[in-house]
Amino acid sequence: MEHGIIAWLVIGAIAGWLAGVLVKGGGFGLIVDIIVGIVGAFIGGWLARVLHISLGGGWISSIITAVIGAVILLFIIRLVRRGS
Repeated sequence: MEHGIIAWLVIGAIAGWLAGVLVKGGGFGLIVDIIVGIVGAFIGGWLARVLHISLGGGWISSIITAVIGAVILLFIIRLVRRGS
């Protein structure tokens, strides 16, 4: 399903916030959470294609995919920050 720019921002905000809640200490503030959510949507979408997983179309599946990707991204960010 194709979303417009406003939809991507809303999905990113929701996904980033949820990922920040799921990954303790992962929240970075609203703007960064939105960015993490949007980047997470790309990561989750890519991973779903690679693994041949389809959650269907629509807002809910987009948010779930974005949250999964954002959680993965937050884990990677935390690993990199620990190594520094």
